[in-house]
Amino acid sequence: MSVVVEAHGLTKRFKDQIVVRGIDFSVSAGLCFGFLGPNGAGKTTTLRMILGQSPIDAGTLKVFGMPVPMRGSEVRARVGVVPQTDNLDPDFTVVENLRVYGAYFGVPRATVDRRMEELFAFVELADRAHSKITTLSGGMKRRLTIARALINDPEMIVLDEPTTGLDPQVRHLIWARLRYLRKSGKTLLLTTHYMEEAERLCDELVIMDRGVILAQGSPRALVERHVEPEVIEMRGAAGRGEPLVSDLPDCRTEVVGDTVYCYTHDAHAVLARVDGAGALTFLHRPANLEDVFLKLTGRELKE
Repeated sequence: MSVVVEAHGLTKRFKDQIVVRGIDFSVSAGLCFGFLGPNGAGKTTTLRMILGQSPIDAGTLKVFGMPVPMRGSEVRARVGVVPQTDNLDPDFTVVENLRVYGAYFGVPRATVDRRMEELFAFVELADRAHSKITTLSGGMKRRLTIARALINDPEMIVLDEPTTGLDPQVRHLIWARLRYLRKSGKTLLLTTHYMEEAERLCDELVIMDRGVILAQGSPRALVERHVEPEVIEMRGAAGRGEPLVSDLPDCRTEVVGDTVYCYTHDAHAVLARVDGAGALTFLHRPANLEDVFLKLTGRELKE
């Protein structure tokens, strides 16, 4: 499997602040690769360096085997981008937005028009082709932004928080379309705050914080490597949950507000303690990527 993106010691500074601190990673062709991390972790800055939009301060970076940013324009010609916020031109219709973007990539008008028909069907916007951007809902604009990113038939698609703020129906539609793109051979680079999104879409991901990579692997491998397999969440009478299980040898606890999280390899002993414990309510579930994320990056707010 060929490597599409390869970074060694990748570093970025803004004035006196180092926002990406010598990270190493590689992205294989045809996979969905995710960047997870709290605000300020360096995710978007890393994407901007990959696209040649932000110069690197140290290290090496190659995309499609070409050094970036030196050959950034050649790289961008082979990439589609879905930015964090929609930047569609409000003065144009849906069709006009795609035609202008296609012209930017030098795609012939006839080719753009043919692709538009396919893309409108793909993102379910065929009935809004001649609508003004201002008449579209947030979900429609996001789907159009994804269609626009595909107008040049890119080899790699960069998606910066593609479903933030969308309702569940639109989010699931976009997930289905992204899975189709991956199966068709496209390489996807994804940043997201939704752990479920990362688990559903990513073949491999890195968890970043303060500009460094804390962990890398598939979602399942990260869960198996970093947290216990079962979790019991206990809520209720203040201060009751933790003492109830504190003497159990296989119970790692975390307290957040009125909730106690018990991470364990065998939930039977814990459930025997908490079942029927008066006002205490509990939820038993398998560990997930969010548990890994919070263990590695902490539960405190980062803004």
